[in-house]
Formats: sequence, C-alpha cells, structure tokens
Amino acid sequence: MQLHEYTSFDGLGLAQLLREGAVSAAELHDAAQRACAAVNPQINAVVELWPADFTQIDHTAPFAGVPFLIKDVAVTMAGQRSEYGSRLGAGHVATFDSHLMTQFRAAGLVTFGRTSTPEMAFATTTEPVLYGATRNPWNVNLSAGGSSGGAAAAVAAGIVPLAHATDAAGSIRVPAASTGLFGFKPSRGRVSNGPAMDEIFSGLGVQLGVSRTVRDSAALLDCVQGIMPGEPYVTNPPGHSWLSQVEVAPGKLRIGVQRVACNGARPVPAVDAALQDTVRLLESLGHHVEEVSPALGVSWPAFVQANASIWCANLVPWIAGLAHESGRAVSLDTLEPATLACYRYGQTVSAVAFVAALDVRNTVTRHAGALFGQYDVLLTPTMPDVPWPLGRYGENEEQLDGLGWTARLFEHSPYTPLANVAGLPAMSVPLAMSNEGLPIGMQFMAGYGQDGTLLRLAGQLERAAPWGQRRPPVWAGKV
Repeated sequence: MQLHEYTSFDGLGLAQLLREGAVSAAELHDAAQRACAAVNPQINAVVELWPADFTQIDHTAPFAGVPFLIKDVAVTMAGQRSEYGSRLGAGHVATFDSHLMTQFRAAGLVTFGRTSTPEMAFATTTEPVLYGATRNPWNVNLSAGGSSGGAAAAVAAGIVPLAHATDAAGSIRVPAASTGLFGFKPSRGRVSNGPAMDEIFSGLGVQLGVSRTVRDSAALLDCVQGIMPGEPYVTNPPGHSWLSQVEVAPGKLRIGVQRVACNGARPVPAVDAALQDTVRLLESLGHHVEEVSPALGVSWPAFVQANASIWCANLVPWIAGLAHESGRAVSLDTLEPATLACYRYGQTVSAVAFVAALDVRNTVTRHAGALFGQYDVLLTPTMPDVPWPLGRYGENEEQLDGLGWTARLFEHSPYTPLANVAGLPAMSVPLAMSNEGLPIGMQFMAGYGQDGTLLRLAGQLERAAPWGQRRPPVWAGKV
C-alpha cells in the first residue's frame, strides 16, 4: 500500500478496505510504520513504537485493523510503558489494560505506539523535558498544542487517521485547533476512566480522540462509551448510534456567539475574521445566531483559583505514587519547574479550600445550565490566537507557583475550560485558515448530554465547508 493511498482514507475507510479484502491488517501496519518513519523525525509526535498484534482482530469491528496510537497518560496497555511525559515516571510499565484500552481493542484498533504529552498533561502545549517538543506539521517552529499535542501532530501529519486524546481544560480541542483536526470532547460520564482512575481532576477530565473526519470521532465514541461497575459519573447512551447522527440534519439551532472570552481576552484579527465567517456560514445554513456574554457565576480569578485547587490537589497523589514506585525523589531532577510548583501548591490546598473549589464548580455548572436553556449551542473561537512559537509558553515558568501556572494555561485557552468544569460536550471544528497558512478552529459547546446536537451540526459543517483535502507541509502522503 502506497503512503499516498494510506493517508487518503480516514479510519472507517481503512477498515472498509480490510473488510473488502483490498488490504490486510499487516499491510496497514506497515504503511503506518513507514508514515511514522517519514514524518516523525520532523514533528516528534510519537515517543515509542511497539510490535502490533493482528491475531485477535475482529473483522466485523468498526475499526478493524486500523493503526492507532495512545497518549502517554490516562490509558494503560498491559506490558507497555506509561510515563506521563515525565522523568519521574520514566520506565514505568503498565501491568493491565485499562477499561478504555479493552474497548479500543474491541473496536478493532491496532495500537502500535504512544504519543507525547506535556508532563502530567499539565499544559496546553507539548514540550516535555523527557522527550522534547512536539512540532506542528503546519509550521515546525510552532506548538502543536496540548496536552494531546503528540496525538494531534501524528494525525495531522498522516501517521494515523485518528488517535487517543484526553481533555481536562481543552486538551482535545486546543491541539485539534492548532493542527487543523476535528476534536470532540464528550459529556462527563460517557467514557470510563477506570479502573485505576475514577474522576480525573474531580470530573473535569474526559477521554476520546482526535481525527481528520467527523465520522471517525463519532464512531470512536460509539465504540468506547459505557461504564464499569462503580463509575462515579454515568451518562446513559442514546437509543441510536453517534455515527448515524453525523448524516442527520440538525434543524434550525439557536446559537449564541461569544466573541470576548470570560477573562476579557479578544481574538486576534485572523481568529476574529474566522469567527465572523463562521457566523455567516451558520446563518446561510438556516440557524439563528446572536452574540452573547455568558456568565460564569464567579469572577475569572475565582474560576482560575478553583481550577488550580482541583488540578494541583489531584496531582499530588499521582506524583507521590510515581515517586514511590520509581524510588526517585520529587525534585527538579525529576520534575519540570512548573510541575513541581503545582505539586507543592497542591500540598497546601486544605480540605476546606478543596470543598470551596467544588462549590465554584457547582456554581459554574448551574449558570451553564441556564445558558443552554436559552441556546442550543454556544460558538466561540477555540483559541484566541494562532499557534504560539515553541518556547513561548514556558517562558519564566520557574518564577510561577501552581496558581500562576494554571493562570497561564487558562490565558492561553480561555474559551475551553468552561466545558470541563460544567461537564458539557464541546468540539473544535477546523473551519478556517489564516493568511499565513495556519489552521484556525471554532469551538461549539452544547448542554449536558447533548452530544448528538454537536455531531449533527459537525456533519452539516463538514459537508458545507469541507476541510478534508487540506494538507500540512509535513505530510506522510507526500512520500
């Protein structure tokens, strides 16, 4: 199979070729290996490859034989390393498949490696000390976003058609926007984090993936939704498949448009122009669109403070566990300055302060519920800016405490965290390109459990303004 052929199909398309007998799983794996060899030296997205197992593939599975990569955090594959992008976790080998991993296997996906993440997934760029910076396939001097930056860069460059990703403050949507992909964050409680993890950042974190087509993300959600006994959050599946919704017309939607972020940030001219173009596209499709100024219910500093308390307190047992297992000390020799600062900040969060942070989460969730009583969808830019140059995000990080680092993360992506705090479905759709040839994503958010509303809208947008033929300068299909 030639690489230009391999990269021309999405995941469902490759699986269909296998079912028709036009290609074998071994041939797909060989193509993925060659694609990785062709582009990974330029983007540093994949940190480890391992032998693929074709023996247990169910040829009737939706993604039968499709090459796949998992992120170096939050999912575990028995016998393979899971290092959290950290020197502290270097060499850690998982002893069991997490529930999500078993679902990836059942979906037919053939996992043959892992992608880079910032240390402990604590950034919306991917520049860890352990493996070095992941570069954007559209411009290798720029960030690919984070924390699923390795996954996004690998998919955008054509190594795999879709890849596992996680999202606790925008970590699916930010890299999707940065690299021109579709990134879908499902509602809280749709996808299990078990058994070793339950809530992930007290319910802020969810898992799914990034893809080049809407239908791949929808089908992936079909494959991995569901819970284990004892799940802390349960959101029941609908009576239809998510994939079926991609072809269903969404009807006339009430769409609120938020131009200015809740911290007062305004989009740069290129992003603002893309937002205006998106409004015109939505109106041409028959939707009612009007500007809104959503209320969080708390001040921006209080919002950041609450997230810092939840994030950093949750980080403490992660790091303590890795230190205990590895026998390494928690220090600047094993952790990056920002991660160590967040760890130390988390140690200072009292039980009373943590409960107060959860109360902020409740307040924000209630206000979001009221907003989506008025509107079906909220539209914002995914990011206020185009991708940043590598190195900019971490400038003077050694001078920041855990609250300061969280504030920097939220400054970088102020539109995305609301969906995590409130548990809402949200997506970044690659609807625009800047004059400099950089992708610009638009974020759409819906009420709790209304994942189908977004997937129906995404399908409509993909048909009306297709992005599938855009190719970054670093593209495996050129080989």
